[in-house]
Amino acid sequence: MNEIEKKTEELAKLLRQSPEYEAYRAASDAAMSEPATKALLTDYRKLQLKLQAAELSGSVDEAELMKLQKLGELLQLSPVSSEYLFAEYRLNALLGKVYKTLAGAVDADISMIDE
Repeated sequence: MNEIEKKTEELAKLLRQSPEYEAYRAASDAAMSEPATKALLTDYRKLQLKLQAAELSGSVDEAELMKLQKLGELLQLSPVSSEYLFAEYRLNALLGKVYKTLAGAVDADISMIDE
């Protein structure tokens, strides 16, 4: 194993031990243990991906956008799903910082995700 792979394994271990990941794991376990919450989150993710793809092609359906907004509002009403979404956001923010740092070290162009 080369040095970069070793350091990557060390970073992965640190990420698994981070408060952000631990909070995400606990929130995910709680949310996914409730069938209704799990179904709503699954629908929310599918619709998010569908709308992101539509946005790239330039054909966003306003009705679908409203549906996503309403579904998001519904998820925010539940403490379990709300905590899951916030924990996921915090973990993704941490991963984003790591990625930006790594990309910056090698002058990688990440302008497409840096908006």
